[in-house]
Amino acid sequence: MESNKPDYVYSNVIQIDDTDSSRKYLAKVFTWMFAALGISALFAFEFYLNSDLMRLIVIPGVGLTGLGYVAIFAPVAFSFVISFGFNRISYPVLVFLYLLYSVTIGISLSILGLMYTASSIFSVFLSSSVIFGIMAVAGYTTKMDLSKFGSILIIGFFAIFAVSIINFFLGSSQLQYIISFIFVAIMIGLTAYYMQMLKRIGAGIQFGTASAQKLVVIGAFVLYTTFINLFTSMLRIFGGRR
Repeated sequence: MESNKPDYVYSNVIQIDDTDSSRKYLAKVFTWMFAALGISALFAFEFYLNSDLMRLIVIPGVGLTGLGYVAIFAPVAFSFVISFGFNRISYPVLVFLYLLYSVTIGISLSILGLMYTASSIFSVFLSSSVIFGIMAVAGYTTKMDLSKFGSILIIGFFAIFAVSIINFFLGSSQLQYIISFIFVAIMIGLTAYYMQMLKRIGAGIQFGTASAQKLVVIGAFVLYTTFINLFTSMLRIFGGRR
């Protein structure tokens, strides 16, 4: 399970029009984002390919183990700690939590290999990457102020996220299908909104400070979580079941 808490960053910087500063900031953000994706992929493959590790979280014919439930819900806990603790925790602690967050995401994603075919996971990953990239470029280049739309999308995200938590225990496949479509629409919109937000943050950031370092990690966390939500939601809709 994943979660976002993105709306604290506007108040932490002075926004000025500085394209070079924005590009430098976003380059750092995407570097951290790709690092998290790499870590998640590594742990997802390791758990999926190692039957002993997989049995720690899923018992065939039985379901999730206690550790499996921890793996599913731990990313939510880490997400809230990172989000609400941004101003109170140090940069090294923030980096540690971010990397540990990507590890737990990877472990939880390994379960998808038992549910969907490898070819469909790969094709959905490519599709979601293309959509994410297109919307990121759109958010970076648009002149329209997306902040009002972003606020609505964030409210919608938390509402549908709460419904998805409830449905996790109810197990309604029809409701999950509807939730996935709504999640995809929200994530597509949020991708553009976050890119515009991060562009403005980068324009006013003062590099070399502890605050700037933390804002880079937070930016990566926001984009990484958005992409993971987009990918998993699309997989639930278009993934080929085993």
